[in-house]
Amino acid sequence: MEGHNSTMPDLGKPQSAARSWFEPLLVVSIMIASLYFNRDRSFSIFPSRDLRSDDASESLIKSNEYEGSRSSSRSTSPDRPKDSVDIQRDVSPAPWSSESSSPTSMNFPSRILQKFPFLVEMFYWALNYVAYAFTKQIGIALYSRMGGNEVAELAQKHGIDILTFEHDTPFQIFFPITEVGFQQFFLNGHLKMMTFFNQIYSLVHIPGTIAFLSWYYYSAPSHDLFAIARRTMTLGNFSAFIVFSFWPCMPPRLLPKSFGFRDTVRQDNAESVWVGGANVNQLAAMPSLHFTYAFIIGCTFLFQSGILQAIRGRRAPKSAIKSFIYIVAGVLYPLLVLSVIVATANHYWADAVAATFSVLVCFFVNRVWLVLLPVERLFCRIVRLRKPTPTTAKSKMAERPRIVVDLA
Repeated sequence: MEGHNSTMPDLGKPQSAARSWFEPLLVVSIMIASLYFNRDRSFSIFPSRDLRSDDASESLIKSNEYEGSRSSSRSTSPDRPKDSVDIQRDVSPAPWSSESSSPTSMNFPSRILQKFPFLVEMFYWALNYVAYAFTKQIGIALYSRMGGNEVAELAQKHGIDILTFEHDTPFQIFFPITEVGFQQFFLNGHLKMMTFFNQIYSLVHIPGTIAFLSWYYYSAPSHDLFAIARRTMTLGNFSAFIVFSFWPCMPPRLLPKSFGFRDTVRQDNAESVWVGGANVNQLAAMPSLHFTYAFIIGCTFLFQSGILQAIRGRRAPKSAIKSFIYIVAGVLYPLLVLSVIVATANHYWADAVAATFSVLVCFFVNRVWLVLLPVERLFCRIVRLRKPTPTTAKSKMAERPRIVVDLA
């Protein structure tokens, strides 16, 4: 029986042994950098004394104006103290309101959020991970009448069905290269490339995606465009979660050895902290979330190049060199991720095809997440937080109107 020993010369080197501390440190570093570069540079968590005085004067003027307008339409009443309270409540925005970005009108947690608005994005992606962790439990509940071995057998059958569909039906013309043949190409004479694939398998997924979101939050022409990319990626996540729960699929690396696949990434238990653990669903090959993210990132790069707008006659790219770099990145990055996930036997070609169609559908219906805006407002009201104004494209605009953020 063939083993998975890290000294075997035909699999390339596995993931780095420092993964247990390096990967979390990398992600934390990216998050801290994201908070710093996307901070609101014009906002102060601790307002100066002069600013507090100015805000107090402005609030008093508004209060007097408001009281004068109300006194002309009502008679003197014993309930005047209650009216005064009402006046103050009406004049001072609620802590969860977006009507004022003055530090003195916010509670301390809201001021922190306004200073570092990318914290909101980090919170929502944490919820994404929690939802992903539930897919394994949902699958267990759905197949509770079946034993663990029976679920694995069903997932194995689905994986074999994919290989049959790709290479033993008329659709084989769309899949001229078999997955095992693609892997063997790198194992037989291209071990350095396989080592490279093994090392970046995890780094292109969680850390790379977080870095992309941070960069696009800063670089997008508007927050609306960033929100489209974010909503599409989130919807792609949840559509994949549904498939994972109802249609378990075994990745090639877990198929019987007779199929010829080798698990090159996890030699000697060299498993990434992001793809292992009790909450990670190992039977979730279809569709590929790796390629879902990569395809969205690639499309975003192409959009940023300006070439699509130029083709439609809207505007020409500002810089030919920058446009060229975006185009190359937009094409090569998805191809790199596709090569990695297939060469390491973590996905089938069809997983990427399904992910591509999923992304296209999610892009056109991404606004479905806006139905959660009332839930967001209720949550802010309960925890008494004010939604931060995003800093996206702030440095590109000399004077920007107030933006109401859609965090759904």
